[in-house]
Amino acid sequence: MASNKPAPEAVSPFSAGAYGGAERSPGEWNPTEDTIRPVRGRHRVAKQRGLARSSTVLGVGVIAAVGAGGIATAQDKAPVSISLPDSIADNLPDAKSLPGVGAFMADDESTDPVAAAPLTTAGLTAAEAESGTDAGEALRARILQQAEQQQANADAEARAAAEKAAAEKAAAEAEKQQDEAEKQAAAKKKAAEEAAKKKAEEERLAKLAASFSLPTFSYTITSTYGQSGAMWSSGQHTGLDFAGSAGAPLKAVHSGTITSAGYSGSYGYRTVLQLEDGTEIWYAHQSSIEVSVGQKVTTGQTIGRMGDSGNVTGVHLHLEVRTAGGSAMDPMAWLNSKGLRV
Repeated sequence: MASNKPAPEAVSPFSAGAYGGAERSPGEWNPTEDTIRPVRGRHRVAKQRGLARSSTVLGVGVIAAVGAGGIATAQDKAPVSISLPDSIADNLPDAKSLPGVGAFMADDESTDPVAAAPLTTAGLTAAEAESGTDAGEALRARILQQAEQQQANADAEARAAAEKAAAEKAAAEAEKQQDEAEKQAAAKKKAAEEAAKKKAEEERLAKLAASFSLPTFSYTITSTYGQSGAMWSSGQHTGLDFAGSAGAPLKAVHSGTITSAGYSGSYGYRTVLQLEDGTEIWYAHQSSIEVSVGQKVTTGQTIGRMGDSGNVTGVHLHLEVRTAGGSAMDPMAWLNSKGLRV
């Protein structure tokens, strides 16, 4: 190993006695064979030191910067010597005085952090260290395990999202089906109610029809209620005209009492039948009357004959329906309300 002492200073060729001659002035120099002979050993290359303290400092600094995990397998590589010339090595600071490095240079091996925690086992569990697991492989296995766990978590989240979407879709479909079922049920219920109502009305009308009767059975409707014309004194027709043959029987539409029977001006021979609710039925233009005032009649009983008495243009029955107060109403609508079809 080279000495750390500084090399002796070279003698200037201008100094006195440099080559054994007398002292010369700076401007005088006569080179001779002795003075120009190359100096041997003055510029030799300093011997290279082995793994010097400076290399230790630099190596430990690199280890501290890189981290134990990154060079866990450095034990398998051959050591590299770092040598410096003596002139540089002597001027380097003491490695133990460097911040954060002195701990690695402790003389006591028991306190050496590198010896206490060798890089080849950095990051290993006790079980892994005992089994001889390589630190690099252990790190690789943990990275793979972490990646697999992250992928598993992502897959689980994707499955959960898909299940949630499927559940929401199923719930929406179920709600839609329920709404449709409710609508169908409501429609069926409404149809059933309407059918029941219609049936009840038909039964009611059938029952009424059994107790009501048309005033004549062989007829043709020639004038309806509310028609306008000069042939009626009020300007409008106040009844319903059934045209037929003279002498055809006229029937009581319902049971009641005869309140008027006789000749009545333009109505000709007229009979008034009052029902129990006060409704009056007028039969006009008869050829004859077969009942008298105060007489009780039943449904379908003959009360007179069809004729052309009064203000008429032909044989027919002029039928009027009036309320208890005397107001006229449409005879066809009234008959229909009793289950009779005119």
